Amino acid sequence: MSIIETKGLTKVFGKLIAVDHVSFNVEEGEIFGFLGPNGAGKTTTINMLTTLLKPTEGTAKVAGMDIVKDANKVRSLIGLVPQDLTVDEDLTGMENMLLQATLYNVPKEVAKKRIEEVLSLVELKDVANRKVETYSGGMRKRLELAEGLLHYPKVLFLDEPTLGLDVQTRAVIWDYIKKLKEEHGITIFMTTHYMEEADALCDRIAIIDYGKIRALGKPKELKDSIGGDVIELVLSDYSKDFSEDIAKMPYVIDAKRKSETYRIKVSKGEEALPKIIENILKMNLKVSKVSLIKPTLDQVYLEYTGRSLREIEGNREEVMRMMRNIRRVRQ
Repeated sequence: MSIIETKGLTKVFGKLIAVDHVSFNVEEGEIFGFLGPNGAGKTTTINMLTTLLKPTEGTAKVAGMDIVKDANKVRSLIGLVPQDLTVDEDLTGMENMLLQATLYNVPKEVAKKRIEEVLSLVELKDVANRKVETYSGGMRKRLELAEGLLHYPKVLFLDEPTLGLDVQTRAVIWDYIKKLKEEHGITIFMTTHYMEEADALCDRIAIIDYGKIRALGKPKELKDSIGGDVIELVLSDYSKDFSEDIAKMPYVIDAKRKSETYRIKVSKGEEALPKIIENILKMNLKVSKVSLIKPTLDQVYLEYTGRSLREIEGNREEVMRMMRNIRRVRQ
């Protein structure tokens, strides 16, 4: 069952088409990843789905509610953890949570119990009465996550949830995200720049660039879509190029030699590898080095967009916002 449905969703700023006729569904209870460089349309899409921006064209529904016609109902059903930290450093963790409860109209008689529950979930209950200015970057991000969960949302939107965090803290946030899905059945819509994060967490992934969806599917489906696994091997005989002979072997899609290494694209790598080795030995050749390489999401991105995420730079405003965010979470 789809809990988010978009049809031709579009947002235009002057001459810039930030989101260009995007259509996709998010299934209830899944973690849906939105990948793309700065300026690709990720945050603009989230801002429309969370009713912060009105679409220029197209429609979208969250839990059956139209994001424009039923904006207030949509807000009551969702949680949002934005890219930039928004918690008040001059308040304690508890005071921030109580303020959030008021904003979400959580009744006072149930607010305290819910606050205790979500602070326990993100392991901040013991520091709830400390000012946020004393929190580490990871603790502040976990408090943001707790705020987004306070009213038990049907859908939680996470915009770059681990941006600027160290590896250990990122791993902790990953565990919380998995727990929200597995133990609480919350649907999660998240944007990220980290390929390994998307691969580890997301049930399905959409790659967006220049405001358009370039690819959509399960991580494995996306990796399989670029044409199979790659076997790299080195033969003991360098005197001749055996690429044409290898290309005729079972499972082989393509074979090329570069320097001493043969790069062989195959289907079903685990089955192909022993067959290829067997055939090479029948040619009275020896294999001195071999490796099986599985496609990665980085390769998928390159295949569909022709660019690496690491080579993309956002506009000056986006870069400055990212720098501010990184400085704050590292304090």
